[in-house]
Parts: sequence; C-alpha cells; structure tokens
Amino acid sequence: MTRTDAGLRRTLGVRDAVVVGLGSMIGAGVFSALGPAARAAGSGLLPGLALAAVVAYCNAMSSARLAARYPASGGTYVYGRERLGRFWGYLAGWAFVVGKTASCAAMALTVGAYVWPGQAHAVAVAAVVALTAVNYGGIQKSAWLTRAIVAVVLAVLAAVVVVCLVSGQADAGRLDIGLSAGADGVLQAAGLLFFAFAGYARIATLGEEVRDPARTIPRAIPLALGIALAVYACVAVAVLAVLGANRLGQSAAPLADAVRAAGVPGLVPVVRTGAAVAALGSLLALILGVSRTTLAMARDGHLPGALAAVHPRFRVPHRAELAVGAVVAVLAATVDVRGAIGFSSFGVLAYYAVANASAWTLSTAPRSRMVPAVGLLGCATLAFALPPASVAAGAGVLAVGGAAYGVRRWWAGRYAG
Repeated sequence: MTRTDAGLRRTLGVRDAVVVGLGSMIGAGVFSALGPAARAAGSGLLPGLALAAVVAYCNAMSSARLAARYPASGGTYVYGRERLGRFWGYLAGWAFVVGKTASCAAMALTVGAYVWPGQAHAVAVAAVVALTAVNYGGIQKSAWLTRAIVAVVLAVLAAVVVVCLVSGQADAGRLDIGLSAGADGVLQAAGLLFFAFAGYARIATLGEEVRDPARTIPRAIPLALGIALAVYACVAVAVLAVLGANRLGQSAAPLADAVRAAGVPGLVPVVRTGAAVAALGSLLALILGVSRTTLAMARDGHLPGALAAVHPRFRVPHRAELAVGAVVAVLAATVDVRGAIGFSSFGVLAYYAVANASAWTLSTAPRSRMVPAVGLLGCATLAFALPPASVAAGAGVLAVGGAAYGVRRWWAGRYAG
C-alpha cells in the first residue's frame, strides 16, 4: 500500500469511494427529508427533487474535476485556497466544519431517538464513541462498516418501495405534478432535499486516501450521486403514491406512515431500524469528512497545529478524529440540536458555491464553464430560498468565521511587525 507524503495511506478504490459517498447520502435524510419538502412544495415535490438533483450534479462534476487536480484531504477548503485565495478556502472549510459538526450531533441524536427514545442522549454519545473508534482504526475499517450499513439501508428502502407500489392503496393520480405551493415552494423543497445529496463531498475530502485519485474520484462521485438519485426517486414516487403530497407533508416519519397506510404495519419496526442504521452511516461518513477538513485547516495554521498529526501505524488524522468525536459527543450529551441546524443546509450550499467558483477557473472554454456556472447559480438560489431563520443563522455563522479570519490575520501582521 502506498502512502502520501503527508502520511495518509491510499487504500480506497472506486467501489469503496462510492460506498463512502452512499453511506452519507443514503442516510437518515431519506427517512425524514421528504416530509418537510412535501410540506414546502405540495404537488411540486418531484420537480423539487429534480432541481436538487441538477444542482447536486453540477456540484459533483465541479468537485470531481477539482479533486482530480488536487487529491488532498480537505475538499473544497483546498480547492478554494488553491484557485480563489486563502480566504475563500478558509470560509468554505469553516462552513463545512461548523455546520457538519452540528449535523454529526444531530445524526447521533437521531440514532438515539430510534434506538432508545428514553435515553437518546446516552445512546448518541455511545454511537459517537464507537464510530470514532472505528475511524481511528483506519480508513479501510470505516469503508467495510459503511458497506454493511449501505446494504442494510438499501434493503429496507427496497422493501418500502415494493410494499407501497404493490399495495391496493397506491394511486397513480397522487403523482400528478403541479405548483400548488408556487415556484417558491419548489425552490425551498429543492434546498431541503439538496442536503440529502451532499454526501459525495465525503469522497473528495478523502482525496489523500484514494488510489489513483485522478481516475478514481471522477468516476466515484457521479456513480454515487446517480445511485442516490435513483433510490430517492423510487422512494419519493412510492411514498407519494400511497400518502399523497398533503399527508406526506404532515408526516414526521413518512416512510413508516407509508408502509402503515399500505397495510403492512409489521414493517414499521424494520423501517425504524433502517432509519437508525442509516443515521449511523451518515454519522460515520460525517466524522470522516469533518476530521479530514480539520486536518487540512490545521496544516495551514487555521486550527491548532497539533490536529495535523497523522497516526504512525493507522495513518489517519487521529488527533483531529478524537477532537471532532469529543466535540460531537459533548453536543450530543448536552443539547438537542436536531431542530437548530437549519444553518447547516445554508453552509453546505455556500461550501459548494466556492467549489463551483473554483472549478470556473480551471478552464476558459465556455463549454467547460457551463456546469460550474449553473452550479454556482443553483447554490445561491437554493441557499436564499431556504426558510429565513436558516438563512439568517447560516449567514451569521459565515460572518463569525470571516471575522475570526480577519482578526487572526491582523494579529499575525501585528506580531510579525
């Protein structure tokens, strides 16, 4: 096995990279995002899903081109730094680390809520500790566990689709596409559903642990996105056919309600188990991504230099992983952030806006610039179509990060003088 100069070990092939992306995308979002999206879009849910997929595709292509050029840990933090300047890379990394750390805690609490509702915080902390230990043991162990999780979740989702579509309660008339909530509702639904597609970033952030990254990453990212889109489309159609847009929009657990409405209530515990396993998969992938971006930012001095250390045996950023795990565990033990991470969607869209702007600089050919241009416009549109509270919180987080960067640069200049 080869190692990079920085000390991380390249062990992931195309299949493992696709699985890592799917582990994050085919996560808890598919079990919960459809309800809020249907509430926002009404009969425009499927157009909202299609719009989210288009923006995600543009972001994926931009990320794949950049990752092949810069196969280093950190994803868009590295691309923004190299193509746009240190500030834009820093801002992307800041949005990713802060937003996704909150998402980690939310996923951990989701696991707790499904496994043992009365002790959700305790279960959440146990899940964080266990998955941090898995990641500490090496990227290959994480990939094997993610592969098992993805297999279980896909089996559960396939069962939901089949049960819903073959039941006597399915009605194709409920799939009629309209704009009952207007164009604004479709845009807001796309913004909510986009969050469920964002897992392909995990492939890019693992750039130093992928074999032959110039070939592997551009293949793995669109493959993972395509599989996720196919799964989401099948699930959305099946659930809509049984519940309709109005009932789906009012549901807190749409997949469980769908199989119950389809006349198979015995499948509800299986769906709940699938949701818990999916949340574990998302949490595992999120910890991987946040720790690698933390590593990259620590290398450049934006975070404590000690976090840049690589374990001499396991060749993983062990201090970054432990730090991320500790912060997430504290959040999961003390606060309920499931309802307070709307800014995370805004942060993810800002992150990909920087990725598209970076990809724009790779070529001056109009055809090569079309995809990043559409991606950048799509990210900006969806970000500001989110609920006002999410926009305000996300913009506030970015402002705090920008201010911290400015203070640090001012202090460094003063000290150097």
